[in-house]
This record gives sequence, C-alpha cells and structure tokens, in this order.
Amino acid sequence: MNMWALMPVLATEEGGEESLSLLPEIPELVWGIIFFALLFAFLWKFALPRLGSTLDERAARIQGRLEEAESVRSEAEELRSQYQQRLSEAREEARSIVDEARQTGERRREELVRDAEEEAQQIRSQAREDAEAERGRVVQELRGQLAALSVELASKIVQKELDEEQHRDLVDLYINELSGLN
Repeated sequence: MNMWALMPVLATEEGGEESLSLLPEIPELVWGIIFFALLFAFLWKFALPRLGSTLDERAARIQGRLEEAESVRSEAEELRSQYQQRLSEAREEARSIVDEARQTGERRREELVRDAEEEAQQIRSQAREDAEAERGRVVQELRGQLAALSVELASKIVQKELDEEQHRDLVDLYINELSGLN
C-alpha cells in the first residue's frame, strides 16, 4: 500500500483533526532558523576560510606539481635534444674517422705499390748488372779457355812450342778480330 494514502488516516487518529500539516510549529521554525543562521555564520567565519585556504593550498600544490612536471618535461626534452646532437656528432666523427682511415689506407697502399715497383726495378737492374758481370766473367773465362785450347791446337799444328805469353797474345788478337766481325 501507498504510504501517502495512509497519511490522512494517521493524522486524524492522533490529533482528531482533519487537517494535515507537514510544516513544523512556528516556535520550532524560528529556533530552526536561528540555529541555521548561527551555524551558517560559524561556517562562514571559521570553516569556509579554512576550507578556502585548504583548497588554495591544494590548488597551489597542484600548480607547483604541474610546473615541476613541465620543468621536468622541458629538461627531458632538452636532454633528448642534446643526446640527439651528441649522437649526430658521434656519427659524423665516426664517418670522418672511417673516411680518414680509408684515405690513409689508400695512401699506404699506393706507397707500398710504389715501393714494390721501385724494389722490383732495383732487383731488375741488379739482375742485369749481375748478368752483365757474369757474362763478362764467362767471356773472359771462355777467352782464357779458348786461348789455352788455341795454343794447344796451334802447338800441335805447328809442332813447335811457343811460349805461353806469345800464345795468349796471338789468341787474344784472334778473338778480338772475331769479336770485331760480329
């Protein structure tokens, strides 16, 4: 059952009157207004300023934290920027070092090739000189052997023994004449 429907019945049973009044009695209403005004004045004078200062302090703390967070964010952004700049510089320096090493290696290779070519030229020159010296030595040795053989052959042919000095002069003369024909 609905409670609003029972209200008039309850009101008639208690007071015997048919009127239903939900408003309090006047003295009770006056005392209520007085206490409400005192409570409102007390709250206005003491509680609301403290509540306002507490809210202001909280707002200041929040603002401080926001400013601190912004400061930290800007500092982090600056550090990130510095890190990227240093990283870029390090990459450029590494690239420079690699290029320099490549150029140094190329110069060194060219020096080694040049030195090797010079050494090969020296070896060829030395080999030519050695070959010429050996050729001269062999020619002298062959002349000597040819002279000895010629003297021996001539002595067998002539059947007379010439002294060795005359034979050599004769053979040298003959060899020089043959060399002149070539």
